[in-house]
Amino acid sequence: MNFPTNFLSSFLLILSSAAVQPALSDSGTVGINYGRIADNLPSPAQVVQLLKAQGITRVKLYDTDSAVLTALSGSGIAVTVALPNEQLSSAAANTSFTDAWVQSNILAHYPSTLIDAIAVGNEVFVDPNNTTAFLVPAMKNVHASLDKHNVSSLIKISSPVALSALQTSYPSSAGAFKPELLEPVIKPMLSFLKQTDSFLMVNAYPFFAYIANTDTISLDYALFRNNSGNKDSNNGLLYKSLFEAQLDAVYAAMSAAGYDDVEIAVSETGWPSKGDENEVGATAENAAAYNGNLVRRVLTGGGTPLRPNAPLNVYLFALFNEDLKPGATSERNYGLFFPNQQKVYDIPLTAEALKTAPKLNDSKAEVVVEAQPPAAAGQTWCVANDKAGEKKLQTALDYACGEGGADCRPIQHGATCYNPNTVAAHASYAFNSYYQKNSRRSGACDFGGAAYVVTHSPKFGSCEFPTGY
Repeated sequence: MNFPTNFLSSFLLILSSAAVQPALSDSGTVGINYGRIADNLPSPAQVVQLLKAQGITRVKLYDTDSAVLTALSGSGIAVTVALPNEQLSSAAANTSFTDAWVQSNILAHYPSTLIDAIAVGNEVFVDPNNTTAFLVPAMKNVHASLDKHNVSSLIKISSPVALSALQTSYPSSAGAFKPELLEPVIKPMLSFLKQTDSFLMVNAYPFFAYIANTDTISLDYALFRNNSGNKDSNNGLLYKSLFEAQLDAVYAAMSAAGYDDVEIAVSETGWPSKGDENEVGATAENAAAYNGNLVRRVLTGGGTPLRPNAPLNVYLFALFNEDLKPGATSERNYGLFFPNQQKVYDIPLTAEALKTAPKLNDSKAEVVVEAQPPAAAGQTWCVANDKAGEKKLQTALDYACGEGGADCRPIQHGATCYNPNTVAAHASYAFNSYYQKNSRRSGACDFGGAAYVVTHSPKFGSCEFPTGY
């Protein structure tokens, strides 16, 4: 029988994709977000080798960068790509835009690069550019463009939603979406996800809920460690982790909207290894506990108390610390790896690694936190954060020169580094002395957010900073 050429091409495309696509396991899967808001990251080819060495088979991107997708070609790693918020209005207008976008950004790489999902927008409901109205039309147009090439059943369409889309999240059974979002966008989006056999992407961060409610949420509950749990007063379900309670609040909200048969994939979750003074709990030890215990929870099977048979599929945030991200210190310190590919802390990422990894269910359990390595050029320094304010810098300076044991003789009156005579300059010298004396270890350049690491030798006046002791 003779088949049309386009039929054969589509058929072979489907077969090739199905043959190599990593399957979701009954016990859930762990992927990772590969963000690139940084100026010091390794090349995409090096990143792919790192992912493979760690046994990571799923990665989520925030764009469709051609160099990254080309590097992932033939790797066997399943990829979620993104159509950014700024393109939603164009994608919603008509399919001529999405046809061209799919052709140049998806089909140009697929299926040698295993693109299995497209995130249309990211946390659109909190986008200050007010792109919410474009979301569902854009999702439908991207799907229609994929359908023209017979791959719409292989590449799922979704959109990451922040927990701020919920009006109510406690107790979990009372979960409900904000009324102003429900009819205009939530219900149409859930209907589309159901019709296309897709899933809702959810960005869930127990860290934010914890630091906002340290008086009522225990750290053990936030970190999956041993705790007495919290019982839902409406249905009696017992929650032993804040993460599961957050997911079930979303499930309850979907059910209340009339969609209790749409699954969830956690598109982002993580814990920072460093933060500002008000970001309580942002430490490498807590980050290792959260992510390590989460991986164990996901890979050992079972769903949430409300959906016990639904596997947990999560994407950790993030692969690297990203030094150019704006905002709080924590925003630049979610990475599992430093840019030079050394681990920020050591946790298992695969079922095989779990077999020999220590359990972190005890608040006294030890975790392996890696010392921050020197920069690629061989050295790093610690300097004052001017934005911390003079009062905070002075307090940290006093500590560094006193209890901290920094060598502050060069910044005394009349000494070589006294000028410029400013709190910031003196603090930078003292902070760096403390940092170098402590072997540039992770956390030695923090001072409650009053300092940060740089990779170029700082100079104040004629004063040169030491590189080691």
